[in-house]
Amino acid sequence: MKKLLIIGVSGLIGKALAKKCENDFDVYGTYFTTATNLTHNKQFQMNIQDGEVLERILNNVEPDIVISCLHGDYEQLLEFHKLLAVELKRRSSLLYFLSTTNVFDGDLSRHHFETDEPISKSEYGNYKINCEIMFQNLLGERAIIIRIPGIWGKDSPRFNLLLHHIETNEPIKAYQNLECSFLSDEHLAKQLHFVLKNELRGIFHLTSDEKIIESQFYEELIKKIAPSGFSIQYTDYQEKEKLYFFGLDSNRNELPENLKINNLEIIDYLSGNSVGHI
Repeated sequence: MKKLLIIGVSGLIGKALAKKCENDFDVYGTYFTTATNLTHNKQFQMNIQDGEVLERILNNVEPDIVISCLHGDYEQLLEFHKLLAVELKRRSSLLYFLSTTNVFDGDLSRHHFETDEPISKSEYGNYKINCEIMFQNLLGERAIIIRIPGIWGKDSPRFNLLLHHIETNEPIKAYQNLECSFLSDEHLAKQLHFVLKNELRGIFHLTSDEKIIESQFYEELIKKIAPSGFSIQYTDYQEKEKLYFFGLDSNRNELPENLKINNLEIIDYLSGNSVGHI
């Protein structure tokens, strides 16, 4: 089996991906504070500010595939990814870099495809754009860009925040004029697993099959997990009544039908074990 190194394996996406790939890849991972279910010799504690540790891990594992799904301070992450790019330039590994819808947050007049030019007005979006450009310049076609929307999971920060608001009966804020894409951690792992297994290259938008107004998504999810009802604090994005578009579209057709997903399926996945918890 090919060796797969997940940088950030202890995070929401990293854990889901490691679980999905465990039977088809020889999975390794890095973590900062919390170890995972990987065996001791296949996971490594790493501080992203320590370039020597990164080099030792790459020398030890000799991965065929590296996936970066880190989060944290943008300046530190950019410096880390510069080191990673230099290290991988002298190796043969493929790099899959998880990027974001926010690379397009400078143009919310429409949803965006893989072929659209990124334009961002946020620090987060520009950090991701800088990484995309750097990896593509240094690694060429060995750098695969995976752009993803807002990710929901049963232990994701946004879902846990919603549960907290329900338990304390505090209204949750949601935009009523922002049309979005969403995806779950589990379905992202399935889609990315397919991309890895088939060694697909280029830029991918991995997302749900449809868009939805953010507040409508919350309404449908709340119906499932809080049958007694719960208040949403409806707000306007940019404090304007116009409709904004913050979703990913795809003009790639490699994903099979069984890996496509709609918003109701995401909501069903999230609500599966939640009713008894509230």
